[in-house]
Amino acid sequence: MAKAKDVYLCSECGYETVKWLGKCPSCGSWNSFSLVTPIASPAGRGSGRAAPVSPISGIAAEEDIRYYTGLSELDRVLGGGLVKGSLVLLGGDPGIGKSTLLLQICQSLGESLKVLYVSGEESSKQLKLRAERLEVDSERLFVLCCGDMDTVLATIRAERPAVVVIDSIQTMVLSSAGSSAGSVTQVRECANALLAVAKENDISIILVGHVTKEGNLAGPRILEHMVDAVFQFEGEQHHSYRLLRAVKNRYGATNEIAVFEMQDKGLKQVANPSAMLLSERPEGVSGSCVVCVLEGSRPILAEVQALITRSGFASPRRMATGFDYNRMSLLLAVLEKRAGYTFANLDAYVNVVGGLRLDEPASDLPIALALVSGLRDKPIPAGMLAIGEIGLGGEIRSVIRIEDRIREAERLGFTRCLVPQSSLTGLELKRFKIKVVGVRDIVEALRSIADNS
Repeated sequence: MAKAKDVYLCSECGYETVKWLGKCPSCGSWNSFSLVTPIASPAGRGSGRAAPVSPISGIAAEEDIRYYTGLSELDRVLGGGLVKGSLVLLGGDPGIGKSTLLLQICQSLGESLKVLYVSGEESSKQLKLRAERLEVDSERLFVLCCGDMDTVLATIRAERPAVVVIDSIQTMVLSSAGSSAGSVTQVRECANALLAVAKENDISIILVGHVTKEGNLAGPRILEHMVDAVFQFEGEQHHSYRLLRAVKNRYGATNEIAVFEMQDKGLKQVANPSAMLLSERPEGVSGSCVVCVLEGSRPILAEVQALITRSGFASPRRMATGFDYNRMSLLLAVLEKRAGYTFANLDAYVNVVGGLRLDEPASDLPIALALVSGLRDKPIPAGMLAIGEIGLGGEIRSVIRIEDRIREAERLGFTRCLVPQSSLTGLELKRFKIKVVGVRDIVEALRSIADNS
């Protein structure tokens, strides 16, 4: 067996080099290189022998290639269910509910499938206590409390479960890797071994991943490239609602989200997140507007708030929560230049209620209306929402799937909707009970609100 040479590995992205570097040329991080010894390759590996190939038209496609988890919200984010033979990575802050969610779906999957739950962080008694609280008692759910990856792999091959949960990948140790648990080498090699088992035996494996203090998944960046899907579990520590967001998904859309509520007996899926996000919206308060954004295939209504106050500093403060700071600065500049409103000596704060983050351009118009409403201290008329992208010239640009957005607003009882005039082309307004108003620029949108206040 050939002796492996020592290399330096970046802990952020997995970039390899034969000498130490202060700055990683791949990801740009500083002081991230550490000395590791790669696993030596057996002699003759990769000898170049030809392998049999098959035409894609001759490969049989199974109809039942997905497992349903029992949570429709989770199935939708997965793309329709958990795919057979897939390797899924689930990340999130400590205590956010990752293990709780996985135990709940193990209960549902265990009704018809053999499920193996591998824990490297808890004992079997600790798992049993949580399972009793969550009312998880499936006889097809088996538990293995072990951090030795060699033992885990041997158990998987012997038991042949349909679904395996590894909680967590940072606690697994492969003897041949020759480093401590959680290191870049260990995480990479353990994931490689699990990937091979999943594909060879058609076993679905879910990995739990720790996150860093910045909120990124711990371990080498290559881990996210190896797996088939990456999901991020998000939520505020002092709020009961949790968001499951798809970051990468080879078998479905990558912009889907699922909303859950943490209760005493586990996570409960929220089928109507729009009503949840608007449930505590105050009435008759300035600086508040409603927007309809698309999260994957689902339109969601959310409340955006703006607060404008007199600045006590030489440079006024600008703060945005759930919205891009630079985009807010751009909207303030457009309002000053195109609409004549002055924010130069005023502090401006923007907040998206419910922990949602708005990245879609359709949220520009409601943010701008909320800023003007906060500046004038006049509330936006009740029952009104706005949708549209704002250009540097002050024009309101069209957005996609306008009909789905209007239908969602109508379903929740809104009576008036401001939309881009260009989006009304080919739209039959008679089919809607809600009044749809088309606007061409920001001045016309502000005038429309003033006429109905």
